[in-house]
Amino acid sequence: MAFKIYTKTGDKGETGLFGGKRLPKSHIRIESYGTVDELNSYIGMLRDLAPKEDQKSLLKEIQDRLFTIGSNLASDPEKNMITPDIHEADIVLLEKAIDEMNELLPPLKNFILPGGHTTVSFCHIARTVCRRAERMVVALNHNEPVEEIVIRYLNRLSDYLFVLSRKFSQDLNAQEIAWRPRKS
Repeated sequence: MAFKIYTKTGDKGETGLFGGKRLPKSHIRIESYGTVDELNSYIGMLRDLAPKEDQKSLLKEIQDRLFTIGSNLASDPEKNMITPDIHEADIVLLEKAIDEMNELLPPLKNFILPGGHTTVSFCHIARTVCRRAERMVVALNHNEPVEEIVIRYLNRLSDYLFVLSRKFSQDLNAQEIAWRPRKS
């Protein structure tokens, strides 16, 4: 018998967590891991567009970590479930990549307008979705405990994505467009 993708259990606006608990699809927990899933999709697009193999490799690693975060957020916090976890080394990996890219980039002197190349633009979209995921998880943490390292990882990931957008601009010979406020 073939596996069916539809269960019809969500037809009335609820979904189940790992562990069985059912929540409205509008619950902050569902919004949190749904936004992490959206982010993971954009990271997948970036991986497909990345001009260098080392970039593709790290983006694949990030996708794995986002699945880890999603599985934690999708688990019933009232049950003691064993789920994969994020480690300090995952954050250190992002920080190391940020530092290595920054060494190759000109100093940042202005805010940068998103754009200049399709790949750069998608990187900025991923960055803003990452920030939204972080805000959602922080809001969730006000109601139900979330491991602090998850919030730190998402925060560092958005920093990484910003620097990666600049590196993509450099690698793709795209112009970085500085924001210049209008003079009144």
